[in-house]
Amino acid sequence: MLVLVISLLFVGVVARLADLQVVDPGRYVAYGESQRIRAEVLPADRGSLLDRRGAELALSVPRGSVVADPRLVTDPARAAAQLAPLLGLEPADLRDRLSRPSRFEYLARQVDEEVAATVSGLAIPGVFLREEPVRSYPAGSLASSVLGSTDVDLLGVSGLELRFDDVLTGEPGETVIERSLTGQAIPVGERQLRPAVRGDDLELTIDRELQYVVEDAVADQIEAMGARGGLAVVSVPATGEILAMTSLEADPETGEIRPTAHNAAAIDAFAPGSALKLVTVAGSIEEGLSTPDRALVIGDSLRVGDHVFRDHAPHAVEPWSVQRILAESSNVGTITLARELGEERLWTYLDRFGFGRRTGLAFPGESTGLLRHHDDWWGSDIGGAAIGTGVSVTAVQLLAAYNAVANGGEYVAPSLVRARIDADGVRHPEPGPEPTQVVSAATSNVVADMLTTVVDDGTGHLAAVPGYEVAGKTGTAWKVLPDGSFADSVGRHLYLATFVGFVPADDPQVSVIVMLDQPRNAYSGGYAAAPAFSRIAHYALRMLGVPPTEGTGAGTSTTVGSGEDRVRAAAATAPDEVAAGGDADG
Repeated sequence: MLVLVISLLFVGVVARLADLQVVDPGRYVAYGESQRIRAEVLPADRGSLLDRRGAELALSVPRGSVVADPRLVTDPARAAAQLAPLLGLEPADLRDRLSRPSRFEYLARQVDEEVAATVSGLAIPGVFLREEPVRSYPAGSLASSVLGSTDVDLLGVSGLELRFDDVLTGEPGETVIERSLTGQAIPVGERQLRPAVRGDDLELTIDRELQYVVEDAVADQIEAMGARGGLAVVSVPATGEILAMTSLEADPETGEIRPTAHNAAAIDAFAPGSALKLVTVAGSIEEGLSTPDRALVIGDSLRVGDHVFRDHAPHAVEPWSVQRILAESSNVGTITLARELGEERLWTYLDRFGFGRRTGLAFPGESTGLLRHHDDWWGSDIGGAAIGTGVSVTAVQLLAAYNAVANGGEYVAPSLVRARIDADGVRHPEPGPEPTQVVSAATSNVVADMLTTVVDDGTGHLAAVPGYEVAGKTGTAWKVLPDGSFADSVGRHLYLATFVGFVPADDPQVSVIVMLDQPRNAYSGGYAAAPAFSRIAHYALRMLGVPPTEGTGAGTSTTVGSGEDRVRAAAATAPDEVAAGGDADG
């Protein structure tokens, strides 16, 4: 019996040897290799976001992540006890992860250099440092609401990072490395490499230096006016390129001014107030109904439907020229022009100037604003649309409309990207948007001249820039609260104050819009927003090398900047109350 047992064991051993050496040796070789050879993904560097001069606004930098191959970890409990305090993890949770039957586990993503060095020094079997790219913003929060952000895997989640994620994201590579049982690379072992391909860079239209100045100017104005927040956009009228764009808010508890979490200049819609009167006046002139010198007899109030609209200050019933109506922002005069145009033609011009639809900027979450079709208007709606209280717009929309007047009547969609730079360093310029004719060049020139009187003699005198003729318009409107009302719990109206325009008026090189949200120290666009326009436009002109013009009227005698003394003096002379109808200066 013993001999039979020994014989059977011998036959089994021989059969096993035959299987290993003759029948299927490859299967066991492959199994051994699978324990030693492991493919690892090589993350691709994400492309950078550059300003128009090549300065880096967002880039990827290497950072160590702590990873593990649990099958190579010889003592999970001891390893967990060593790593937990370094990585800020619970030892029990870490021990469980190090005991899993897997070949790869993340323990901590993108740790700082000190932690990475300490982990490396521990030399724990099966625990490694894996270099991964992490997103870095060298200028800190500068233009953060425009640039957006990425997640831990370097995928865009907001802003331009999201909008151009497919362009910025590269192609991952792969490396195959043969390692010893302790996880160390075998010097003469199997090695294969397929390099990662870096994503493309994007050259933006943003100018980093001007962006700093704009953010400072808006922050100063928010503080001086006691406002809830504010925004500004600067562009080149002829091309639509946005040179700077910022959205800031004041912390309701500390008062600290910080970037908004989203790009309010493109995403939030607001009532533009009298800044929208540009469209009514341009339409009236284009249709041959008006000239700047045409006189209309108007009073300080006008009933339209069931609503009475009023001018911001009482005045006698008397002739006003169309130019004076625009310069002094008469609600009654503007609505009179709108009623002559009629609902259909007024709506058509609002549509042509780009309201009620996205601009072509293609920014994530960009708003269309609100412009109801004229077929849906009734009662007093034509009056509200004419003076900017029955329409909502974004800051980018409104600036693009003024750019159309600056461009000889051609509408050019705004843009934020100048070029794409591929992995080989080849620059591919972005094609410019096709312009569309909104009004004739003759009409736009007339309207531009009329807009200069707003600054020289009208509601926008604080927007003047020394040595340059400014064309622009103030806007003030009641803010619509979340519940649909125009007043807070104690009956106070809250305001949105705007100034938008371009300079030099006869050869526009730069356009700017400034909007303050709920200014308390002065509520009108002419007092709350215009000083910041002046400061921003002055710096932009100097940066672009635009020489001043001799004898430019009001602009030559105005102090540059929006210092607190100047702002508070202006606030002291601001009108006391907004007119019924929701527009103050208008």
